[in-house]
Amino acid sequence: MTTTPEVSKRLTFKEYLAYDDGTDTRYELVNGELIPVSLGSGQHGAVTEFVNVSFRAEILRLNLDWTSKQMVIGVRSPRAGRWDTSRIPDVVVIPLVQWRELRNREAVIELNEPSPLLVVEVVSESTKTVDYRAKRVEYNVLNIPEYWIVDPLTNKVTVFTLIEELYEPVEFVGSDACGGKLRIKSQIFPELKLTAEQVLSAED
Repeated sequence: MTTTPEVSKRLTFKEYLAYDDGTDTRYELVNGELIPVSLGSGQHGAVTEFVNVSFRAEILRLNLDWTSKQMVIGVRSPRAGRWDTSRIPDVVVIPLVQWRELRNREAVIELNEPSPLLVVEVVSESTKTVDYRAKRVEYNVLNIPEYWIVDPLTNKVTVFTLIEELYEPVEFVGSDACGGKLRIKSQIFPELKLTAEQVLSAED
C-alpha cells in the first residue's frame, strides 16, 4: 500500500495507476498531482445517477453493445506537459468489449485506445471552471464524439458535439419561449427522450 505522497511529489502515470492510500477516495491526476474527486452534493449524485440510469435503459432498449458507467472509468488526457493528467468523468459510455478489457486491469482508458463514445460531467461550484474549460479541451483533443455538461448552478445542460474535430455546443434549459419542453438532442442517443428539466430535477 502506498502512503500519501509529499505535497511536492508528483506522480508518473504508472505510479498513479498503482497508487493506494488505503481509503475509498478516488483521485484524478492533474499535471502529476493527485486531486481528490469529491462526491459532490446530494443533487450532484442524484443527477449523475439519473443520467447513468437513463443511458443504460436506452442502451438496453436499443440492444446496443455498449455500457454506461458512473465514476468508475478514468480517461487519460493528452494534455501537453511533462506530467500526466487522467480524469474520472461522472458518466462514461463505451462499447462492452472495451469495458470487458478494462475489468481485468486498472480501469483507465489510455491514449492509444479508442476514446469513449460519450462523457458527462455534472458541475459543482468547485469544478465549474475545470468542467467548462480544461476538460472541454482535453475531451475535444481525444476526439470523444459527445460531451455533456450538466450544470445545476445555471440550470442548463450543454451538449458538445464533435464536428470537423471541434466541439460545437448546444444549450438546453428546459423550455422554449412558448413553454414547450425541449428534448436534449444527442447524436449518440438520437432517440433519447430527456429534457434538461428532467435531468436537473432528478431526486433519486
